[in-house]
Amino acid sequence: MLHRCSIGVFAFALVTSSMIGSAPGAEEKYPDWQGAWARFIVPGLPGQPSFDQTKPWGLGQQAPLTAEYQKVLEDSIADQAKGGQGNFIEHAQCYPAGMPLMMIAFRPLEFVVTPQTTYVLIGGSDHYRRIFTDARPWPTEIVPSFSGYAIGRWISAHGDGRYDTLEVETRGPFKGRRAYDATGLPLAFDNQSIFKERIHLDAADPNLMHDETTVIDHALTRPWTVDKRYVRRPAPHPDWDEAYCVEGTALVTIGGEMYYLDGDGVLMPARKGQKAPDLHYFNNK
Repeated sequence: MLHRCSIGVFAFALVTSSMIGSAPGAEEKYPDWQGAWARFIVPGLPGQPSFDQTKPWGLGQQAPLTAEYQKVLEDSIADQAKGGQGNFIEHAQCYPAGMPLMMIAFRPLEFVVTPQTTYVLIGGSDHYRRIFTDARPWPTEIVPSFSGYAIGRWISAHGDGRYDTLEVETRGPFKGRRAYDATGLPLAFDNQSIFKERIHLDAADPNLMHDETTVIDHALTRPWTVDKRYVRRPAPHPDWDEAYCVEGTALVTIGGEMYYLDGDGVLMPARKGQKAPDLHYFNNK
């Protein structure tokens, strides 16, 4: 019995050492995306994140919206000017932002690359994104989610056998409403968006990442393509903050209206002219 056990342990050690020995060769096929990737901020533009980083958010994005959804954006901005949340109320309620806002890198992103799946760790209400790279077909039915269902494939743009670019397609149905930025710049309410991405490092700077994103959406008059960029922070051992939207928030939603809790825990209006919530189930005598 002892002899058989020794043989088994030796065989296991041999297989394990073989796997360890072959691992670096497999890893060398994939690009080095380790580290904390922060949102690229264009000098001279406001720091608040926008979908197209080269332009201000909201109306400044000059998004190719249909007339219907241009009005949604304008109404959202007008409501926010009065203290409301506009088309961005779900985010204030701590719902996930979903695609594409989850890739805005409000906090630094972390990419975890494996042969079968690439994970984008985001934190906050969006948690993470999963991109399948195992050559699976599209499912016949996709369960609605905020992040969508993503299938990617690695390519070697230089033909040297080393992967350098991840091409990704993300489909819905999505959960929503979703917006591109905090002004409420809208995606179509039918939640049938399609996102196509090419993610790769800059040819001249390995600490600059490009996420060339094309949005196909019924709120747009044509596909909208932007080059989102991320900068790798130099710290070799990044710290990753833990953050939860619901922790410490003073915003309270009642009957579709959002109110504010003051320092004494008393409900206050959040915008001008806001009516009090319906309290007819409470004894006000």
